[in-house]
Amino acid sequence: MLTVYGLKTCDTCRKARKWLDERSADYQWVDVRADGVSSEDIKRWAAKVGWEVLLNKSSTTWRGLDESDKSDLSEAKAVALMAEHPTLIKRPVFEKDGKVIVGLKAVQGSKVL
Repeated sequence: MLTVYGLKTCDTCRKARKWLDERSADYQWVDVRADGVSSEDIKRWAAKVGWEVLLNKSSTTWRGLDESDKSDLSEAKAVALMAEHPTLIKRPVFEKDGKVIVGLKAVQGSKVL
C-alpha cells in the first residue's frame, strides 16, 4: 500500500491528496506533525533519496533554527533535525514497496500508482 507523509496544513500535501483521490488511489495518510515520524523512517528515506533532497531548507522552521544547527550538516545531523522538527521534511513523501519519492511533481511523473 502507498503511504503518504505530509502535513494537513500544507497546500502541496492537500493537492497531493486531491490528486490521489481523483485517481481512486489506495493510500494511507500520515501527518508528520500530528502522527509523528520516526528517525528510522527518516533514515530509510534519506538512504533512498539522499538527505539533501529530504531536508527542506526553504521552510520557516529552517530559517528559525540557530546557525549552529544549520552549519556543518551531515546526514546524521540532518536526520536528527528532521526527527526533532518534522516540518523540515520536504513534502509530501510517498513510500510504496520500498520505493520513496519526495514531492508531488516527482510522483505525478512516476509509476508509483
